[in-house]
Amino acid sequence: MSEKDMMTDESTRVARNDEQSRYEVFYGGELAGFAAYTEEGDQVVFTHTEVDGAFAGKGLGKVLASGALDDVVARNRVIVPICPFIASFVRKNEQYNDHVKWPNE
Repeated sequence: MSEKDMMTDESTRVARNDEQSRYEVFYGGELAGFAAYTEEGDQVVFTHTEVDGAFAGKGLGKVLASGALDDVVARNRVIVPICPFIASFVRKNEQYNDHVKWPNE
């Protein structure tokens, strides 16, 4: 599996899984959730995000979104937030504004 770690601390990490076209968040070594995407040229189109209910209330959705979006920006790609969760996160975090192409623009 080709993974690129985005963020690491004692219990949480975000990794890009190129083979499955998704960013994954791990909590305590367990896969806790993912953000699926497709790549279209220089655009990373986020299509779906979910965190397993067993990990609810730990803020892992935010950790996953920030790790994924920070990686897209670091790779000089454009964020296309089709997924409602990612779209909401982008709207609340203005540091991504210059890196977003909203759908239907």
